[in-house]
Amino acid sequence: MSEAEDRVRQFTEFRQRMNQRILAEPNQVVRRFFALDTQTYQAGALDVKTKELCGLVASMVLRCDDCISYHVAQCKEAGVSRDEMFEAFSIGLVVGGSIVIPHLRRAVDFLDRLEQGEAAAPPTHDHG
Repeated sequence: MSEAEDRVRQFTEFRQRMNQRILAEPNQVVRRFFALDTQTYQAGALDVKTKELCGLVASMVLRCDDCISYHVAQCKEAGVSRDEMFEAFSIGLVVGGSIVIPHLRRAVDFLDRLEQGEAAAPPTHDHG
C-alpha cells in the first residue's frame, strides 16, 4: 500500500469511526445537523451533481481539505467529468484567491488518485 493510499484509508476509517461515535451521543443538535447536511445534498430542484459541485467550490473557498476531498470523491461518484471538475476548481480559485492554490494542488492530487483507483469515496456525507 502506498503512502497516499494509506493516508486515504486512515482518513476514511477515522471519519467513519468518529461519526459513529459522535452520533452515538444523545445530542439532538448534532444529530439534526448531520441529518440536515445529508438532506442538503440529495436531489431536489438541483440535481446531486450540481449540489456536489457547489459543495466543492464552497469547500475550496473555505479551504477545508477534508471537505474538498470529500466533495471531489462525491462529484466523481455523481458523474462529474475531469473538465467539469476543473471548471469548478477555477471558480473556487477565482472566488478564494491565491490562498486556495495549495488546496487546489491537494484536490487535483486526490482526483488523480481517485481516477487511478487508489482512493475510495467516503461512504457517508458529512463535512469533517
